[in-house]
Amino acid sequence: MAYWGMAMANTSNRERAKGFIEKALAHKDGATKREARYLDALHAYHDAAQDDRRGRNQKYTEALEEIVLEHPDDLEAKAFLCLQIWLNDRAGIPVSSYLAADALLGEVFEARPLHPSHHYRIHLWDRKRPEKALASAALCGQSAPGVAHMWHMPGHIYSKLKRYDDAAWQQEASARVDHAQMMRDRVLPDRIHNFAHNNEWLIRNLVNLGRASDAIDLACNMTELPRHPEHNHFDKNGSARYGRRRLFETLSRFEMWDELLAYSETPYLGHVENLPEQVQRLRFVGRACFQSDRISRGEEQIAHLERMLADRESRRDEAVEKVAAEADEELSAGDLKKAQDRARQPFSSDITTIGKALDELRGHQAVLAGDAEAALDLFGKSGGVEAEFLVRAESAAGMTEAALKRARENVKKHEREAVPLAALVDALWTAGVREEAREQFQVLRRTARSADLDTKIMERLRPVAESLEIEGDWREGEPAGDVGDRPALDSLGPFRWAPGPASPWTLTDVDGKERSLADYRGRPVVVIFYLGSGCLHCVEQLQSFAPLTEKFRESGISLLAVSTDTPDSLAMSHLVYGDDPFPFPLVSDDTLEVFRKYRVYDDFEEKPLHGTFLIDGEGLIRWHDVSYEPFNRPEFLLEEASRLLEQSEAQVRTGAE
Repeated sequence: MAYWGMAMANTSNRERAKGFIEKALAHKDGATKREARYLDALHAYHDAAQDDRRGRNQKYTEALEEIVLEHPDDLEAKAFLCLQIWLNDRAGIPVSSYLAADALLGEVFEARPLHPSHHYRIHLWDRKRPEKALASAALCGQSAPGVAHMWHMPGHIYSKLKRYDDAAWQQEASARVDHAQMMRDRVLPDRIHNFAHNNEWLIRNLVNLGRASDAIDLACNMTELPRHPEHNHFDKNGSARYGRRRLFETLSRFEMWDELLAYSETPYLGHVENLPEQVQRLRFVGRACFQSDRISRGEEQIAHLERMLADRESRRDEAVEKVAAEADEELSAGDLKKAQDRARQPFSSDITTIGKALDELRGHQAVLAGDAEAALDLFGKSGGVEAEFLVRAESAAGMTEAALKRARENVKKHEREAVPLAALVDALWTAGVREEAREQFQVLRRTARSADLDTKIMERLRPVAESLEIEGDWREGEPAGDVGDRPALDSLGPFRWAPGPASPWTLTDVDGKERSLADYRGRPVVVIFYLGSGCLHCVEQLQSFAPLTEKFRESGISLLAVSTDTPDSLAMSHLVYGDDPFPFPLVSDDTLEVFRKYRVYDDFEEKPLHGTFLIDGEGLIRWHDVSYEPFNRPEFLLEEASRLLEQSEAQVRTGAE
């Protein structure tokens, strides 16, 4: 049954799951009749034809149902059956009765109120009737408190029901549990697939609540986290990209123009070698400039975007002309057009992105020129301009009815969100519709009960509060009472991820000299774990890092490699490199003791793995990569190490850490 469990845990890796269930079947003679049914059911599922998705899901469902019928007290069979009924929808088998599936889970919860299949009920009702899963949302995290995803899932329900306070609490709980696991098990943040998504959604919910400072703090933290060429980079939706995007959006949404411009000169929102990110930066910087009367600097952003657009259009036209010049004379006009369209395609996305940014910034110019109609048309074409900004633009242009209509529609679309409601109150008050403004303000007091009141959008409402004879803090409201018995957030894990300490070690080099991690105290070191001179991939890795030894040293970073070879065999690595002395120390860990300490070891397969670690001068692991293959991007690591170490020094100087 342990092999059955491993097969269940590898559902998304079909070949591995098949291997495990076949191992299980080899021991079937020792299984009970009930256990044998579980084995047969899962074997049939994985043994079915790859393209018969509907058929194998249907058979698996029927097999689980047979187990429930024969063993009505088997809670796990009922839970798995309900999960499968929901999963079947992906295989083209619609859920015939949500209530019937929910009733099955009800039997499980009657026997075990904290059974973790609360997770399944949330998925079952998430898109259908989220309110039907409120009871499970209150208990899901508590049913498996060490699993971050179990705290995250109730956030789906609370977000769907516009209960953003509760959604944010759940997402913070999820992040804390993730942090605890990552710091305990030495896992980089974006190696947990749901981590970045959870945190960027938490930022959005903090914005919904009006908690600008917390949203900015978390967005900054996401940009600070270690980056990786596969798991966290600007071409992928990970912490780096999400954090940067949410930081721009939050600063803009709360009209923090000076802060946005200041951040744009730092690594948080500075220039990066990624065109969409460059365009995003120019667009938001231009927006901030025009909104803070830095007109000439705003026009500089337009000029930069125009040069980028001209460059992409020129390269596109050259590609199209090249196709025409090299085309076979017998090529039909239709085929030539298709070939030219294919040549245009690689440039179309960039050109569209740049064009939309230009539309917005030219819209700001039109506002300054007093042409509100042209400005609104340009803003509409650009997309991505907040409705609250458009409301203010229409109000300023005397388009009162249009502004109020847009503000009311925005509140209806974004129910129970603080910023749209604050914008409506402001628009109503500015338009002289005072009674409705006061009514909506009373709603806002509860909606924004945890909002920051020192943001511009909230400060503009001070006259409304004063008209109601409310002095000081005008927020009100109490937490919901149907969220279960929540633990203290600090008990789940730390608020932010932090690098953990590297285990000490002392090993012998090729000359028999003892070297230890303590030798590098006060200066950072990259430690490479490799599988000896007999591993060709490891040799390639060492040969990639070796030529950059001096560049690492110039950055204040030493290099060292730990081998599975014996001290005597280390000489082979030197010989493989060539006639010159190897440029950084190689040490032996033939007992694999240090490999195990650093979790560079597969306990299941009982084999060492490849690992690369950046350890700072305080002995903290700032970055690492552990895999079945060696990390062979020394240039990336050098750049990332410099960023992380510089960031660390800045945090220490400012007391941020």
